[in-house]
Amino acid sequence: MKIVHVITRLILGGAQENTLITCKLLAQRGHDVTLITGPAAGPEGALYEQAKGGGYEIIILDELCRQISPLIDLAAYFKLKALLKSLKPDIVHTHSAKAGILGRWAAHALKGKLNGGSNKPHVVHTIHGLAFHDYQNRLLNQFYIAIERAAARRTDAFITVADVMTEKARAAGIGLDKPFTTAYSAIEEDAYLTPPAPGEIAAFRRRYDIPADATVLLKIARLFELKGHDFVIESARRLAVKYPHCIWLFVGDGMLAESLTNQVHFAHLDGRVKFTGLLPPDQIPLAIHASDILVHCSLREGLARVLPQAMLCGKPVVSFDIDGAKEVVNEQTGILLPPQDLDRLTAACDKLIADPALCARLGAAGRASVKCKFAPDAMLDTIENVYSLWT
Repeated sequence: MKIVHVITRLILGGAQENTLITCKLLAQRGHDVTLITGPAAGPEGALYEQAKGGGYEIIILDELCRQISPLIDLAAYFKLKALLKSLKPDIVHTHSAKAGILGRWAAHALKGKLNGGSNKPHVVHTIHGLAFHDYQNRLLNQFYIAIERAAARRTDAFITVADVMTEKARAAGIGLDKPFTTAYSAIEEDAYLTPPAPGEIAAFRRRYDIPADATVLLKIARLFELKGHDFVIESARRLAVKYPHCIWLFVGDGMLAESLTNQVHFAHLDGRVKFTGLLPPDQIPLAIHASDILVHCSLREGLARVLPQAMLCGKPVVSFDIDGAKEVVNEQTGILLPPQDLDRLTAACDKLIADPALCARLGAAGRASVKCKFAPDAMLDTIENVYSLWT
């Protein structure tokens, strides 16, 4: 099949990594794949170099930017429509909010006008997360819901990264007459399942001045709104005196870097909370293996890839109970907490720091629970089954 994927930008992020794995494996399975994406501007890092050499064509559309700008968005729509008209795909598969809207409208406008008058291109959209959420202005949420309902009428099938994304979309009246399929976001597992050499872990810790015998609580996320770094900092402040051997490690960069650094300073946690800045994707498994506990305090996320990534490394996880987290985190694999519950977050971290044997049990159970569920071939089989609706 001739398949075009469309995503807003190739920054370091779960939706982007998911899309690159999808494109690469589809190409390996013999499909003709093109990826259309916008420029990756900003401090969050870029995946363009990683995408090159994946066996598929990459087209950068400069107008496909994240910010809402009516004139630029209109230009992006017409350029995207022209690209699709020239590519003549069987499937247009969109990702992320902006590309999902513009891509579906452009693809739907070409239905029946390509490939000899057939009903192609068929339009698939993956919901990695939803633009509307509880921490946003009600009127803005209503606007996003209205836009998503309109785009759903121009969508043939939906794929979601977690069952809860289907539930939330349908509850908002999105795509009620369309098929939804869950395809858990694939992880290239070998680097997570295979521990690095002890020397690599020691070198990683030395790089950030982390003692060899320290217990490391790790958070991997963009330094961005609603990612919950402030909850981790406050729990660290409460626990730091009781556990002088503990270090909290933040992996990522973003617009809140300076603000969070200041929070750490004012909490008197200099030297106890460390920032790595951006790490390339191939360094994430090492960062997890070099740590002891994953703490994930995001307030909105489809299903954070870092949760199964940590589990594949055999690490216990502490997570707020948001969106798809409950589909991987339970009493056998970690500790799930009510969002924003700082007292229970602190108690959960306290419990795990004090009990390495419990950490080992939860980590082993977590690895067993996600190993097959997040395998790349499992995701691709599901996606191809959706595509096969029209073959």
